[in-house]
Amino acid sequence: MLNSPIRLFRVFGMIEGTSLVILLFIAMPLKYMAGLAEIVTVVGSLHGFFFILYLLVIAYTTFKTRWALRWIFSSVLVAFIPFGNYVLDYRLQKTHYV
Repeated sequence: MLNSPIRLFRVFGMIEGTSLVILLFIAMPLKYMAGLAEIVTVVGSLHGFFFILYLLVIAYTTFKTRWALRWIFSSVLVAFIPFGNYVLDYRLQKTHYV
């Protein structure tokens, strides 16, 4: 399944994007509505770990495939936008990268 750098990138993009969505739309509301501040600590830490791995996978993918600057920039940018990684994954599927 992970036999190419692009597939590895797509998997880690989904993991990172999902952790951001869980943090923003599940953990944060639980913190403020149910008073469960600990959940943000746990989910936020996991998201931070996945984000660092995601950046490393971007570097690896760039090195292996000689990605254009627009893909590198887009990959970093979408990490800060909820559901952004899903949109980027869709765009990658439409290109010759997949």
